[in-house]
Amino acid sequence: MPRNSTVAGKFNLIVVWVALLGCLIGITIALLTEYRAQRDALFQQLQWQTPGEPALARGLYYRDVPTLALTLPRLKSDEAIVQLGVYNSQGEVILAQPRELRAPRDAENPAPKKPSFERMRGDTPPLQSSVMSREGPSGTGLVLEYMVPVLSVLNPIADPVDLADYAISTIDADKADSLFVVGYVNASISRRQLLLDLLPKAGLYFGGGLAFTLLAWLITRIQTARATAPLRRLSKLASEIASGDFEPGFKVSGEGELREIAGLLNTVMSGIHTYKNQRDVDHQLLSMKVEERTQQLSRRNEELNQAINEVTETKDQLRKMAYFDSLTALPNRRLFTEQLSLLMRLARRHNHTLALLFLDLDNFKRINDSLGHRAGDLLLREVARRLAGCVRESDVVGHNTESGDRIDVSRLGGDEFTVVLNELQDDRAAAIVAERILAELSRPMTIEGHELIVTPSIGIAIAPKDANNVEGLLKHADTAMYHAKATGKNNYMFYTSTMSATGVDRLRLETDLRRALERHELILHYQPQVDLVTGSVIGAEALLRWQHPELGIVPPYKFIPLAEEMGLIPEFGEWVLREACRQWRAFKKQGLNLPKVAVNVSSLQFNREFVDQVRFVLAETGAAPDAVSLELTEGIMMNNATPTVETLHELKRIGMGLSIDDFGTGYSSLSYLTQFPLDELKIDRSFVTALDRDASNTSLVTAIINMARGMNLRLVAEGVETPDQYRFLRDHGVSVIQGFLFSKPVPADKLAKLLDEGHFLDQIERISAGRAPTDKEAASA
Repeated sequence: MPRNSTVAGKFNLIVVWVALLGCLIGITIALLTEYRAQRDALFQQLQWQTPGEPALARGLYYRDVPTLALTLPRLKSDEAIVQLGVYNSQGEVILAQPRELRAPRDAENPAPKKPSFERMRGDTPPLQSSVMSREGPSGTGLVLEYMVPVLSVLNPIADPVDLADYAISTIDADKADSLFVVGYVNASISRRQLLLDLLPKAGLYFGGGLAFTLLAWLITRIQTARATAPLRRLSKLASEIASGDFEPGFKVSGEGELREIAGLLNTVMSGIHTYKNQRDVDHQLLSMKVEERTQQLSRRNEELNQAINEVTETKDQLRKMAYFDSLTALPNRRLFTEQLSLLMRLARRHNHTLALLFLDLDNFKRINDSLGHRAGDLLLREVARRLAGCVRESDVVGHNTESGDRIDVSRLGGDEFTVVLNELQDDRAAAIVAERILAELSRPMTIEGHELIVTPSIGIAIAPKDANNVEGLLKHADTAMYHAKATGKNNYMFYTSTMSATGVDRLRLETDLRRALERHELILHYQPQVDLVTGSVIGAEALLRWQHPELGIVPPYKFIPLAEEMGLIPEFGEWVLREACRQWRAFKKQGLNLPKVAVNVSSLQFNREFVDQVRFVLAETGAAPDAVSLELTEGIMMNNATPTVETLHELKRIGMGLSIDDFGTGYSSLSYLTQFPLDELKIDRSFVTALDRDASNTSLVTAIINMARGMNLRLVAEGVETPDQYRFLRDHGVSVIQGFLFSKPVPADKLAKLLDEGHFLDQIERISAGRAPTDKEAASA
């Protein structure tokens, strides 16, 4: 706003405020005068009405309350009178209407106690009226207590006269020499009601004052506008100059300083206008040059930003590849190790406790082999998601590390995960998280249409109690995890010092296992497969054993999983195939008849080079292809079905026999089985051993037998240990049995003694007849 307009506005505002203030003072004085006039008029009316009611004097003289009660209402000439009372000459209350003053909307609460007669009269002479103010009930404000004397020609304290004499005395009252005060009429007048009666006049006064104020404001505004018109033109000119309009031509009518200022401004504006034209030309040339340079800089800046973005994206991608697992997006071993080292240093500095949970999934390999690597990857992603959901913000302080990356859940590789818990109050906090993980992972998860349950084994190590460095803490958590797995899986265990010996034993076992092949410590045992019709051995399954020089025979369940972790299965598998073929050839040369030898094939060795490996072994050992049966797991056939079918057909063209091992324990699809060139189906021992305990398992075995017949496959039942299992399988059409009922796995020299034709025929007849086995048969089993 221009300065002169601001000054004019302030001046108008001052005039308005002065006028308004004057009106308010005048209205206040007028209302106060009206209030006093109305109050005095009410007092005068009471003074006039009281003598005009003879019944009042008569009622007071004779103390006639009914007469007083009928007379008092005629004195209530105004709504401001809220109570009327009558006192005798000694100040005693004769009558009050109403009896008590109360708040208008609070009938239950009485007004403050009315003052005494002496206080209301004060020093006022008896023949004069008195007035005092007091606080009335809540919501009524002040009350004026106005007291008017009531006069009589008879002395109230003299002997009373009868009514006739009183009437005669009243008639001659004008001739009486003196008057006596017989009592007082007390009127309680509400000051608030008096003020409310003034509201109409107050409205008129305020309306007139407002109209006067508006008129004063309008006149002042018009006069101010006329006086400041030249100043407004000057202000407008200044605004035009400020906006760049320097065209001269400012004119002011009249004489004086404003005209001189206008001439001076026109001269200045003319010079500025000429200068501005020259400056505009120079500015245009400069702007063209600047615009050209700006465009060049913008192009260079865009190129630079693009290069920076590419470098940043590449850097982020490289960092993600270096520090995060590509499958689960969890921190990998490298980031885990760096951040855990930092957390351990912080824990030592602040005297905090840190826990490391090492997780390994139970039976993950079996699921991976059965459903394929794609399903295994999906399973690992789901496990990672659930683990991340199990660890709350309050469980870990990984976000306080320097790089800002959280390592509460990490994947070290394979099916191994870690969870870091920082600033623990006690070991129980780590146990709570472990129990939460066990419960979360025990819930079924659906992977490619299959409902799976995967359980973890968890080892827990505490720093600094168990170790002061990353390597030691990780090693101890790993040791505790293996103990949890050894005690039944789906469990967690805290590391103790007594576990260290077990860790050393495992390390020693790994070292010895690596050298077992070159030291010729691996051997094969053979379990015969017996034809129930002829009693002859028609085949034998080659089973790998480890003859440790100090520990003796190491059970397969101890070293086979270890060999899988160490990546030795392909090497061991090739040795088993070669040794089984060599032994079959040796039996052939000895004149012993072993129709076939069965060799287990792991999914870890079933690859593109496997067919060439089989051809090479057959050519090297001289074994007949049809004398070798390859027992394949369901996982091999579920993994990448099309290449698997091609490989199986190529093996059939060589002449190899193909069998499904442990059928029913995986996740086979019958539509896939019809595409494979299979010869044989083996009923898993877990189904056979449950025949005596579970009726539903009996139906499952029967279904497998009927399915094999429908697909024209040979049937072999493994794990047969009791005569009842034997009779059930025989009665349902199974003609080939493998199990401890006939023989446990034996070395090659003992197998040679079982290869006579009809060797087991007598034993079969005794079992069929329900007779007990001989001592020799019992010892063999």
